[in-house]
Amino acid sequence: MSKPVGPYTPIVRGGDLLFTAGQVGIADGAIVEGGLEAELRQVFVNLRSVLSSANASLADVVKTTVFLVDMDDYATMNEIYMEEFGDHRPARSAVAVAKLPLGAQVEIEAIATV
Repeated sequence: MSKPVGPYTPIVRGGDLLFTAGQVGIADGAIVEGGLEAELRQVFVNLRSVLSSANASLADVVKTTVFLVDMDDYATMNEIYMEEFGDHRPARSAVAVAKLPLGAQVEIEAIATV
């Protein structure tokens, strides 16, 4: 798990739930190159890492929130999201935002059970 880029905890346990901070497509301190698809795949690498640090996985995720800078990217995001989660379908919200940290195009936060 990489070091947070701000004053927050990457994952917090509350009872039987884990709450992740929003994950962007950052690797080695910078947003990965390659556009939305590359960023989104790195988001999932980072999300898996954060969940793993608390002995959880994507299979334990019950809710996600996806933040997109451009809602025209929704279909592409949805395809990659479905690939990453496989047959598991957590509840999800998708929200358009004006801007994300570090110039990211997408950010995902998750809630998982333990």
